[in-house]
Amino acid sequence: MNSRRPRRRKWYLPAGCLALGLAAFAFTAAVYLLLPYHVARTYGPPGENIRGLQRFRYAALILWYGEALTQPRDSRASEAVFRVQPGEGAAAVALRLEREGFIRSAEAFSAYLVYSGLDRSIQAGEFTLSPALAPLQIAQKLQDATPTQIKFVVLAGWRLEEVAAALPTSGFSITPAGFLNEARRPARRFDFLPEGATAEGFLLPGAYTLPRDLSARELVETLMNNFALALSPELRAAFERQGLSVYQAVILASIVQREAMQAEEQPLIASVFLNRLAAGMKLETDPTVQYAIGLNPATGSWWKSPLSLVDLQINSPYNTYQNAGLPPGPICSPALSALQAVAYPAQTPYYFFRARCDGSGLHTFAETFEQHLRNACP
Repeated sequence: MNSRRPRRRKWYLPAGCLALGLAAFAFTAAVYLLLPYHVARTYGPPGENIRGLQRFRYAALILWYGEALTQPRDSRASEAVFRVQPGEGAAAVALRLEREGFIRSAEAFSAYLVYSGLDRSIQAGEFTLSPALAPLQIAQKLQDATPTQIKFVVLAGWRLEEVAAALPTSGFSITPAGFLNEARRPARRFDFLPEGATAEGFLLPGAYTLPRDLSARELVETLMNNFALALSPELRAAFERQGLSVYQAVILASIVQREAMQAEEQPLIASVFLNRLAAGMKLETDPTVQYAIGLNPATGSWWKSPLSLVDLQINSPYNTYQNAGLPPGPICSPALSALQAVAYPAQTPYYFFRARCDGSGLHTFAETFEQHLRNACP
């Protein structure tokens, strides 16, 4: 009897170890299979490039970080701009997000980016983020570089149609027709804008950063508001000293803008036109005729050049070769420098000017018509 008992104990030990091993294997397999499944249900599926042990490893990390990914850093925080530079890696972006206070943990954020595969699709650009967003939400936002703000440039000397033509490639959803409809009948009335006047001349040139979802009416009002802000009491008073209302000053400044190739000459050119007005002479300026002609289908330009003798006979109130005084409205949006040139013109005896023959874009000025003729190019 006693000789058999030791034999039985020899079988118990291997059997016990085998059972424990099987149990451990079963537990490990269950964890290996179920943990990624659990993480996927909570945090989303892993990226296509995450497989095998790597998938298990990052799933475990995601589970470990927990609230560092699902809870915002500061639920009461406001929005701020965050910029991702071209070529900037996911790890560097995560470090800056932590440093700038958008997330709690760069390590947790980086782990999620790799797990989800979003580390490969972060876009360069400008984003509006907030510490009130959960890091998971921030990671998703970094996939869309569509800016909430748009940079829109209005060039000095553009007429309404040229501003409208820049809209299709601007990022706005505003159509050229919608813009022109609002610009030709501004909803908001300003004290310097006569009844029935369009926004022509009052869309202050410059570079603007504007909301992408701006409407046509809001765009027109924003540009006109900027003009109103630039129209200081000192500038108004200076216009009055020249005997001009604000509207008349803008008309004259728009002509100066189109005539002056160099801003330094604007006060000189303004002085010529003011001298001619004071003497009862016609302005006889090409840009007003160009405005009356409109689009040149042959070139696609709104400013036909050179003008022919036939062009100078066009029947239009904007033809300053046929009509005395100022045209009925501005012909383009003048820059602030052109407005200031009309407000503070040079004091000169000149009544004439013509382009120099050297291609510099500058002009030669004259007191008399005879001198003006002598200044013609050979």
